Amino acid sequence: MTNSHDDQLGEGVLEVADFDAFFAEHAEPEPKGVPLKLYGRTYTLPGTLPALFTLQLHRVQHSARPDDIRRLLVSLFGPDAVDHWTEQGMTDRQLGIVLLWATANVADPGAVSMERAAQLYDERERAKAQGKARPRPAKPKGGKGNGSKRPRSSGKR
Repeated sequence: MTNSHDDQLGEGVLEVADFDAFFAEHAEPEPKGVPLKLYGRTYTLPGTLPALFTLQLHRVQHSARPDDIRRLLVSLFGPDAVDHWTEQGMTDRQLGIVLLWATANVADPGAVSMERAAQLYDERERAKAQGKARPRPAKPKGGKGNGSKRPRSSGKR
């Protein structure tokens, strides 16, 4: 909840932390965004990661909902990019590679090549698959694992 404390300022009780003035004093020229071509269209990434992207990334980190992913990508590529890509038959792997490449290159243009982005994506997917394929630890036999030799209950009363 935000409250306006302007009425208290006259009394000298609070001093406003003026980020508008601070950011104006410390303004730097907007870095130029990196262009990329995909399915016949050229997109230019923003010069810095938008706050919306960063916030959405944390929110959708473990989400597979298309709407969550769409909102994340809109802040980098614009409102109709995802629809265009899906109409062109983009795969999940291709989307992952583009996203990985884009996020790395917004922060540091030229930091990650397309080939490296594909390697990183494939490594991450292999690690996920191996994590899911790990065998579960064997459950102790005989009751609740406390050495009891009682037979297991059927759960019926």
